Amino acid sequence: MGIPAWIWFVIAAVALVAGLALLAADRAKEGSRNRERMRWAELRGWQFVEEDERLPRQWSNGAIGYFGAQLAVNVVAGSTFTSDGRRPVFIFDIETEGQIPAVVVAVRCNRVHETPLEMWLSSVPFQRQDMPEMLGPIGQRYAFADDSEGARKVITQELVDAADSLGGDVGVAWLENEWVLASVAPNAGPSRLERLLRDLGEIADIVDPFDEEYDNAPTPGRHWQAETPDDIEPQA
Repeated sequence: MGIPAWIWFVIAAVALVAGLALLAADRAKEGSRNRERMRWAELRGWQFVEEDERLPRQWSNGAIGYFGAQLAVNVVAGSTFTSDGRRPVFIFDIETEGQIPAVVVAVRCNRVHETPLEMWLSSVPFQRQDMPEMLGPIGQRYAFADDSEGARKVITQELVDAADSLGGDVGVAWLENEWVLASVAPNAGPSRLERLLRDLGEIADIVDPFDEEYDNAPTPGRHWQAETPDDIEPQA
């Protein structure tokens, strides 16, 4: 005896309701994250835009390459003070296939890092296509770089100690172009992001100590007079 048609109808209806409920929950969560990030930016006097499709294209390593970031959402742009002085920063969620797998925090240095370097926690599945060469363990993380000689000049004990202090929710920290970046779990709130900013600022001071030439560099406010999302992008 076959299953009555009305049972299949009930099953389909239940599945539809469950799907709509999950979609509503996801949208509510995203709306909450959006409002929280916006309030945080306002309190800090930083700029906020809901999305910027160009921003993730500035990088290809670390979490950007691993997750295949397609869009930056809930973007905050500003500056933070480190022991060496003020540095420009970005904080944004990366979006891939409609999902947010991580938050990226980026602190700008004064000079370009000649050797891109990735530092992955050993507990995360860091393999991806076009992965840089593995150099080996450094503290609690594994180092990856295509230029091993150049990377080993950068990897000091001070850098290793600073990377170890980032925390177990920071899957990867990396140096690329003139930036120090890290990714953290997507549920990270402002207080966690503030701590990560301070930790990345310390790494920036290690790999890029300020000199007298930086005193004449453009201020962050002149970099980011943004009126639209497309106006917010790293400047060389």
